[in-house]
Order: sequence, then structure tokens, then C-alpha cells
Amino acid sequence: MAKKLSIIVPCYFEEESVPLFYEAVEKVKDKLVDIELEYWFINDGSTDNTLDEMQKLQAKDPEHVHYVSFSRNFGKEAALYCGLQEATGDYVTVMDVDLQDPPDMLPQMLEILETTDYDCVGTRRVDRSGEPPIRSFFARMFYKLINKISDTEIVDGARDFRLMTRQMVDAILEMTEYNRFSKGIFSWVGFKTKYLNYENQERVAGETSWNFWSLFKYSIDGIVNFSQFPLDIAAFVGFISSVISGLGILFIVARYLLHGDPTSGWASTICIMLFIGGIQLFCLGIVGKYIGKIFTEVKIFPIYLPTILKQNNWIPPIIFFGDRW
Repeated sequence: MAKKLSIIVPCYFEEESVPLFYEAVEKVKDKLVDIELEYWFINDGSTDNTLDEMQKLQAKDPEHVHYVSFSRNFGKEAALYCGLQEATGDYVTVMDVDLQDPPDMLPQMLEILETTDYDCVGTRRVDRSGEPPIRSFFARMFYKLINKISDTEIVDGARDFRLMTRQMVDAILEMTEYNRFSKGIFSWVGFKTKYLNYENQERVAGETSWNFWSLFKYSIDGIVNFSQFPLDIAAFVGFISSVISGLGILFIVARYLLHGDPTSGWASTICIMLFIGGIQLFCLGIVGKYIGKIFTEVKIFPIYLPTILKQNNWIPPIIFFGDRW
């Protein structure tokens, strides 16, 4: 009996890329021996013709093409989680629809899973050609930083594109938090992973929805989700500022006793107040970031809300509401 490979494809304003992606994967299907493909396209609130293109593919290949359409844009992390929930394959892969994740690598990845004891074959870019230099620099700095301050190793250049066994997918689905950082989750579950290198690929169509600011916010989420180091910084900075302030007060008192204070203490008082106030606000901002994450978790928001789920033998999707179903 042939095994099934589920392909999860998050899409946001990708009307041009959807049909091109399907055609590219179909070309390598013959190289996947005794494997049945299952496509799960996730429309993450696109308002262009992305959903129409998915519907055309589903009408063309109703046995293998399925899709979910969200009520609004919930983000790529929600789309990934939705696809993992719906996938029924023995193997599951996550791929970008813009073909920056080469489908030609699938046969090699599948062979590794079937002939070794690995549970996951990931991919990593060996270069960042085509990216703005400033984005590449900060990306490298992010990986260096998070691997120094977190117990969860995140491979530099690792992509979401990876092929996983069913047991690894089931383990990931056990992690139902609202604030998700999949690169960290893939690593945290701890299954044996092999990485394959490849050169950066250009988009086949359209423009990326990721800009510098959105990537920066995503990296902050990754740091907060998988490290308590910022809290340690806040405690350390608070301690150092208290020591400096104490020394400053002793200096001001000693100067007043020895030489007097012609300014009656106004300037020194204001400087100390501003310094301490700034440190307090800085530390409160760090703590507030963590409290905000806790707040969104305890509100038990659903990770996503579908408006359309299209497949043969339709089954209502499962949506996690914290510990409720």
C-alpha cells in the first residue's frame, strides 16, 4: 500500500504562485516511488484571487488538492498549524508557495526518512543572495544571539521547508500555544533531524509580504518564546542601576559636606531621577512583553478561524481553544 505525503502550503496574496507551485511539484511526483500526494493550501486571509486559484486546482484534482480559507489574516504560524492539523499523510512537509523551497529536493528527503532513523529532514540556505545586505546581516545576528541565550538550538539559515514523520507532527500538534515560533518548536520537540544545504532560490512570481519590520517582530517573538534571558537582563540592569545610583548619592553627599552645593541639588536630583526612571521603564517594557504573551494565552483565543474547508469527505476542522475543544 502506497504511503501518503501531505504538502502544507501557506498562502498570502499568492495568486500567481499557486498554479506554478502545483505544476512544479507534479513534475517531481514520478520520482516519489509508491507515494501518494496530498496538497493542503491554506489561504491566510488573502483578498486577491489566491482563493480562486485554489478552487480551480481543487476542481482540477479533487482527490489530492484540498484547501482551507481563513476568516482574516492570522499569520504564517497559524497557517502552518492549520495545515499540520489537517494533514493525514504518513509524511508531512511544509513548503513556501513561491518555490523558494525546491520541490526537486523531496525525493532525496523522502529517501533519507525511509532508509535511516531520522524523523525529520530539514533544509538550510548556504547563502542569502538576492536579499538586502542589511536584512542578511540582522538575520545572522539573530541566529547567533538566540543560540547563545536559548537552550533550544535554531540552525542558522534553516527554513520551514522540512519533511517530517507522523510521530514528529503529532508531537508538534501537542504544543497548542497561541504565540507560536515554528522554527523553535521544530527544534524543541527533539526528534532526530538531518539538514540538507541548498543555494538561495528566487521567487517565481509576486512579491514577498515579509518586510524588515515584520521580520524584526518575528525575531523578537522567537527570543521571548524560547528564552528568559531578557528577564535576566532586566534584573541585571536593575541591580547595576541601583548600585550606580547609590554610589552617585554618596558622591553628592560627600561633595556637599566638603565643598557645599551652589546649585542646591536641583541638577543632580533631576539627573538621578531621569536615570532611574529610564531604567525602570526599560525593565518594565521587557517584563511587559512577557506579561502580554501570558495575557494572550490565558484569553484562550483560537489559533485560526476557517471560513471554508474544502476536501472530499468533509470533516469539520478541529480548533484548539487552550485546553478546550
